[in-house]
Order: sequence, then C-alpha cells, then structure tokens
Amino acid sequence: MSGRGGTSIFDPQGPLHGGGGDQYNYYWSSGVGEQLVRGGAARLEIVREHRLRLARCYIRPRGYSRIAQRLTRPGAVVILDGAPGAGRRAAATMLLEETSVPDGRIEELPAVLEEGVPCDPSADDRYLLDLSRVGEGDYTAAQRTLMRYRSLVEKCGARMVAVAPAGLEWMLDAELAPLASPVERPRGRAVLSRHLRVRQVRFTYEQLTTDELSHLLASAPMRDLDRLADLVAQARASARYGTDFADWRDEAVAAATNWTRQVAGQLRDHRDVRGRALLLAAAMTHGSAADTVLGAADGLLEVLRYPKDETPALAREGAGEQFEKLSLARDDDGRVRFDRLDYDSAVRHHFWQNFPELREGFRDWAGRCMALPELGSEDRARLAHRFAEQALASGRPEDLYVLAERWTEPAADGRLRAEAAAVLELGLSHEQYGARFRSRIYDWVRGSRLTPDLARVLTDVCRHVVAVTHPEQALVRLRYLVLRLKPTEATAQSARTALLELARGNRRLYARLVNPLLQRTRPKDRCLGLLVELLDPAELETEPPWLECTLAWSAVMIGTPPAVWTPLVRRWLALSALGRLSDRGLGALVIATSGDRELLDRLYVTTCEWAESRPPDATRPGLSEDRRRIADAFCRDIDTALGIGGVPAGPGARMTRDGT
Repeated sequence: MSGRGGTSIFDPQGPLHGGGGDQYNYYWSSGVGEQLVRGGAARLEIVREHRLRLARCYIRPRGYSRIAQRLTRPGAVVILDGAPGAGRRAAATMLLEETSVPDGRIEELPAVLEEGVPCDPSADDRYLLDLSRVGEGDYTAAQRTLMRYRSLVEKCGARMVAVAPAGLEWMLDAELAPLASPVERPRGRAVLSRHLRVRQVRFTYEQLTTDELSHLLASAPMRDLDRLADLVAQARASARYGTDFADWRDEAVAAATNWTRQVAGQLRDHRDVRGRALLLAAAMTHGSAADTVLGAADGLLEVLRYPKDETPALAREGAGEQFEKLSLARDDDGRVRFDRLDYDSAVRHHFWQNFPELREGFRDWAGRCMALPELGSEDRARLAHRFAEQALASGRPEDLYVLAERWTEPAADGRLRAEAAAVLELGLSHEQYGARFRSRIYDWVRGSRLTPDLARVLTDVCRHVVAVTHPEQALVRLRYLVLRLKPTEATAQSARTALLELARGNRRLYARLVNPLLQRTRPKDRCLGLLVELLDPAELETEPPWLECTLAWSAVMIGTPPAVWTPLVRRWLALSALGRLSDRGLGALVIATSGDRELLDRLYVTTCEWAESRPPDATRPGLSEDRRRIADAFCRDIDTALGIGGVPAGPGARMTRDGT
C-alpha cells in the first residue's frame, strides 16, 4: 500500500515527543463530519515514519545480507524463524523496505483468509505475513494459507517475507522448508547504542558496562532495549534526574527492572483499601489535576462496592497528606505525579498482574471514569491509552470490545465516540491482538446489533487504520457497513465515501468490490447504487480492471433506467475526448450490452447527443473536433455490435444507420 518513504523533522510546527514521559498527540473529535482517529498525521504517514525510524535504528544481525540477497529475485518468498525477542518482525519489515520500489506497496497479509484469496499482487508489491503468534493447533492451516500466497507472489514476481512461530520448526511443511532462514539476535550493546544515538543521547562505551545493564543487553528482547533508550531520553528531558548520562541510565534501568519490587513493597506498606485505590487512580490519571485523581479513587471504591467512609470530611486526612503518604507529588500547576521515572506504569502493571480477579472491575471503573466532570479530553485520551495497554498486556482484548460498545450506546449520546475509536485503534495496532480486533470488527458489521455511533467509529477505524495495512479487509468491512446501513443514516454516506475511495484508487480493490456486488440479491438497489458511483470516471484514480468494469456496466445498464447510466456514458466519452481514457474504456460499454439492441440503440443516441452538445470547455482548441471523432468511432463500434456494416455512422446518421 505504500512505497519507500522518509521523514526528517528539523523545524516542528506541531506536537513532537521530546521525552519527559508519555505524550499522546491525539486529535480525536466527536464533531459532526470529523474523523475520530488521529488526524494530526495520516495513518499512512505514521506507518511510513515507523519504518523510517526502524531503518535508522536497525542493527542487521549475522546472516541478514544472505537473506536480503534471496529477496532480490522476482517472486522470492522467505520464511524467518528464530527465538522470541530476536527481532524477526523488525527484520521482515526491513527486508521488505529495502527491496521496495517507489510505486509499490508494503502490505501485511491476514493469516486467516476471508471471502477468497485477498491478494492479487503486482511485481512492485511487497508483503508481510506474520505467523509468529499462531499456535501449534493452527499452524498447519496457516501454512496452507502461506502456500496460496506463495503461489500468487511467485506468479507475478512480487516479494513476500513470512515470520514463523518460534519453537515450531519441526512442523514446517517439507515444501516450505527450503524457504526458511534463521534470524539471530543482534548484539544488545550495538542495538542500545544505535537507539541512543538516534535520540541524540551522548554516552561513552564504558558507561554501558554496569552489571544490571549488561544483563539486559545480553538477554532482553529488542523492543525492551528500544524502550530502555526511550526511558533514558525521558530522564534527560525531564531535568529531574541529574545532568549526566550515568544518572539517566541508572534511573532508566531502575524503571525497566526494579520498580516491580518497589511497587510491591509500597503495597505491603499500604494495605488499606482507600490508599491502594488512590495509588491506582494516581497511576491511571498520572499527570492530571488532584481533583481528577481523588474522583477516580472514589469511583474505584464504588465499583468495588467498598463501604462508604462515614467519617466527617473535616476529620479525614486532607488530599495533600494522602498524596504524601503515597509518595505522590503535586506540581505547581496542581497536577499529581510520581517522583520516579515511569513509576506510574509499574503501578498499573502491578495491579493488573497481581489482582486478576479485579480486572473486570478495573474495566468497569475505567469506563465510568470517562464521565468524571474533572476529566478533560486529554485526560480521557491518556486514560483510554493506559487502560488499553494493561488490558492487552494481561491478555484481555475483549475488555476493549466491551468498552467500545458501551461508549457508543445511545445512552452515551456520542460523547465518547473518540475514546471508543482510540481503544480500537490501539487494539488494531497491537502486534499480538491486531488480527483479533479485525475479526471482531468483521463480526460487528455483520451482526444484528450495531448502534449508529458504533457504526461511525467502525467506519473511521476501517478507513484510517485497517485500510493502511490490510486494505482488503477494510474493504470487506466497509462493504458490509454500506449495505446494511439505511441510506438516510448519517454514517451511511461516510462509509460509502470510504469504501469508494479505497476501490477507486486500486485496481485489485476495485475488482474485489465489484464481484460481491454482482452476486448480491439483497439489497439489490444499494448494490446497483454502489456500482453506479464506482463507474463515475471523474473519481477514478487509476485505470479500472476492464473485466470487472464491463460486468459492472452490464449490471447497471440492465438493472437501472437509462436516466441513471446515460450521464455516466457522457462522462466516459468526455474523458476519452480529453485523452484520459483508453480505447478499452469505451469498448467495455459496447461489450456490456451483450448485444442487446435496445441498450445499443440507447448508447448510440446518447453518443450522438453528446457529440452535438456544447462542451464545457468550449474555448479549448480542437475539442469539438475531438468529440466528433470519438463519437464517430464509437458509433461505428456500436454498429458493428449490431451487425450493421457499410452504413454511414455518427451524429449525422442517427436516423439512417438501421436502414430507415
């Protein structure tokens, strides 16, 4: 879907992460007609920037060049295997990026096929198939899917890299075994050094030789070393943890390794429910105003059905005293934070990992917190992100489904559509659970219960998130949405626009939309309406696949009155006169009639009327002559289709071409 791209930031005019903690540049909006997912940058650009950043940080492991050489051959398919954390997916992404061409796509394929083979590649396309999360029971079926993809890729000369699940090498089919290549873990010191330099953090070789750091460098997964470098940059930018790399390093290593013990010790010291609720509330709303933290803590106690404190307010501990007991600090602007770097993340992780029986309650609490009057839009965005992070880390993606549904119920009155879009976007972007979220959206759009707000959210995430990496799956889901939504519903036009945008810009997707519409019997009028819009040549971004285009024309000519499709014919003729439509375009119109005399007569009359009408750009030299030339040639084609030969054709022969 996207080719090689690059982005360098020298003079940022918008939000830029410079360290000092989490930064969420969300631009979600629930206003009418505005998109709900991040609008600060196109999702496609976000994906491109991720690949650019990976390219800047990537350390090629031993044997990488040999694998890259194999991918230079058209139709090459490579299967990467290796230990978890060795960077197999990163290696696959880099291999595809380095072999990509400017006009080609880099696209991720689904491990489970939907509605046929969702891949019709061209030689410029590059594909990633990530099977790293496939279990032993599903691996045989996944390999069959891989074989189907391989056949298509080899046939057209594209390239594909698949990531195999770790530990299942013994299950690899003998036919696929020659494609396997091991990926070794790069040297940890080299990886961390590169990540630090990319973040412009200065250090010396000796400063990377502490015992704790050496252990991380020897065993930590690549993503953890990336996070460690980010923590160092945050410590430097915060100006709260010293001025030397050694100070930033120690704080970052402690945040990455030690806070779990610190949090456990803090909870042992604070066994009272109120104190623990306040601790978790502070972690979930970290960086928010004191009133927000206190309100969130009260809400958690309500959800957990803890008896209300009947002590008179003046007899209780004040907010400042409660915060001090928990080592919480209030900034000058009144926002509550933990003093230690990334400590809030460790607190959240501890509660989710050590109180599994309360996870459902935490979900309900997070959902209710969104209604807190003290919670601003940025606070809600941070809370949604933090909850989603813990739900996914603890293996509970269904919690995000539940909240997305609750936040889009009629009772929510559209106030939390942005937050629903946020958690779905995070789930769809998750390496392990992204496929499950796409499957859940598929169930939603085909199910019987779909509220207007949920339909709008699904339209937006399909259009701006799913379509970037899995355009075929986005097309399928949008098609279901369009065909089930009543045309009068506010979301219907948005879904229709998103669907047509996808199909008009890609020949493969164009064909994938036409075929199901031709097979649908209900609702037939909506299918025909989509085909009519799809045939509008003014909106096409690429030349359509002519077989499917011809079939679409045939369905429209037979199924709709001439008043519907003749304006489209005139537009096709106009584009042909401007040299923007090949001869095959007009030929498709003739073939679409299947020799039906009535349709051919209507086509002939429409062409003659178009040729005699005044062109919109009448001042362009030679345009009238081009229109007459196009009309004469097209009318001769129509006569040939009718079996009429040797008879004058064209605008001046309308009444005599059939011999009368």
